[in-house]
Amino acid sequence: MAFYALPVLLAYLLLVKTLRFRRIDKLQTQYSTTSLASMTDREAWGIQKSMMELEFPFTFYKSLQFALFRTYGIPTISKTLTKTQLFANPLYSFKRYADTVLLIGEFTSHDPTSERTRIAIARTNFIHSPYLQSGAITPEDMLYTLSLFATEPLRFIDLYEWRSTTTLERCAMGVFWKSVGDALGIDYAGYLPSASKGFRDGNHWLQEVTAWAQEYEAKAMVPAQSNRETAEQTTALLTYVLPPRLKLIGEWFVSHMMDDRLRRAMIYDPAPDLANVVFSASFSLRKFILRYLTLPRPEFLRSLSFSEKPDPVTGTYHLLSWSAQPFYVKPTLWNRWLSPAALFFRILGLPVPGDQGDTFFPNGYHLDNVGPNTFSGKGKDFMEKQIKILEVERRGQCPFH
Repeated sequence: MAFYALPVLLAYLLLVKTLRFRRIDKLQTQYSTTSLASMTDREAWGIQKSMMELEFPFTFYKSLQFALFRTYGIPTISKTLTKTQLFANPLYSFKRYADTVLLIGEFTSHDPTSERTRIAIARTNFIHSPYLQSGAITPEDMLYTLSLFATEPLRFIDLYEWRSTTTLERCAMGVFWKSVGDALGIDYAGYLPSASKGFRDGNHWLQEVTAWAQEYEAKAMVPAQSNRETAEQTTALLTYVLPPRLKLIGEWFVSHMMDDRLRRAMIYDPAPDLANVVFSASFSLRKFILRYLTLPRPEFLRSLSFSEKPDPVTGTYHLLSWSAQPFYVKPTLWNRWLSPAALFFRILGLPVPGDQGDTFFPNGYHLDNVGPNTFSGKGKDFMEKQIKILEVERRGQCPFH
């Protein structure tokens, strides 16, 4: 048996080496004769979708979680949330998180010209509109948040994944999120040096928004009690699935993922040195296993977050997985009893899809009604106008020309 095991192992390792970079190599070849300056929004979306669903799904998803978390280190943002109780109060924090992930996920997962994308962006604009009008959300807050969605996935991938991002992928992230910023009405004038004369390509926009965000953090990311209150609720959400005896380790992990500036702003203590060593070693081991011992994710195992078609009875959509409370997840036999997540949650005594009546919206969601309860049933006229604007202005074209 051992005589055959070694050749099989070597053949497998050779197969991993042969296939691991095939997807990105194919993309690089596809765009080798195309100027990055002409990359369209639709092309950029396709490249990012590959990163999100095939190449780095776990890290991409977690990076967006921490991008949201990082915004709470800015007092003007955290104070707005504590005043509205949308995140500082545990009664609302899980629902608010699910709604935020849902809206962002809808317009990152679907074609920029699709109806679902346009509704998700219009709904996001409607929810933001009263806070922008009152000054509770500032233009700087909007630009800073946008910058994190563009840059945190790249930073996390370069730090923790089996390979670094390429110039092509970075350009795609710049193109896509610049286009999203345009759709959200974010004005770059007065913040980014090339806003008036124009950006060369996605990488140019990405470099400038990254530099601006770092300068903004240096002056705006300061300690505040509202930061701490919001961070505690977010940490509770991130460590939700851990048994009580492991909650402290989860909190150490959250602290480990912060840099010194963010940690000071959140008024968090550093994780113990031993915990930092263990966390770093775990990331290194994962990186090695994925790079040398794991085949690339095939298309049929693409990581999907949303149902592709509406429910034939209710006309609603559903989330396909959950990592905290099971909002918007359909209570099927698989989701309630047979899936690994269902079994894990039941062992811990946590609710699964279909528990507690309508608390977790098991019937799914209508995209045009997602958000806090105060916005329920509102915004139809506003959103219709927004969708008409998007139909004209965001047609999948290059956002720089």
